[in-house]
Amino acid sequence: MASTSVCQMMMLLKDIVPSAANSVNTKFILLEKGNIKASKKCVVVNGVNKLQETKECMSLVADESASVHFLLWNTECEAFEPGDIVQLTNGIFSYHRNKLVLRSGRKGKAEKVGEFTMLFVEKPNMSDVQWQVNESDAKKLKESITSTELQKPPS
Repeated sequence: MASTSVCQMMMLLKDIVPSAANSVNTKFILLEKGNIKASKKCVVVNGVNKLQETKECMSLVADESASVHFLLWNTECEAFEPGDIVQLTNGIFSYHRNKLVLRSGRKGKAEKVGEFTMLFVEKPNMSDVQWQVNESDAKKLKESITSTELQKPPS
């Protein structure tokens, strides 16, 4: 019964909106994976400064409705390869270094659930959508359909 409720909460990539909450539950195929970038930052552990290495890798993922840039962190960088089908639970769609990206974040989980067999489209790319505050409800955002990539093809 638990798996049924998870399936009901799954959303298509075209339906994600920027948010500070970890609320994105979706499934997608990893299309492209960029280079892994390693960096070091100073963290305090038990009152002692230590250098901690972090890794990140930008990727492109898609489902049958849209694509989006997905940021892989640390062990995720090596865990996933192009063609992998990934299920994201409690992910977050927000800005990272001035780019709108989907990521698992601290509270989310990304896991491989298959490979190579999933229908997908590459446009629109939800990371490229221009978001604006909705005048009728300031707590909500709306898409600004200004890009020709976002226009639906004629039926």
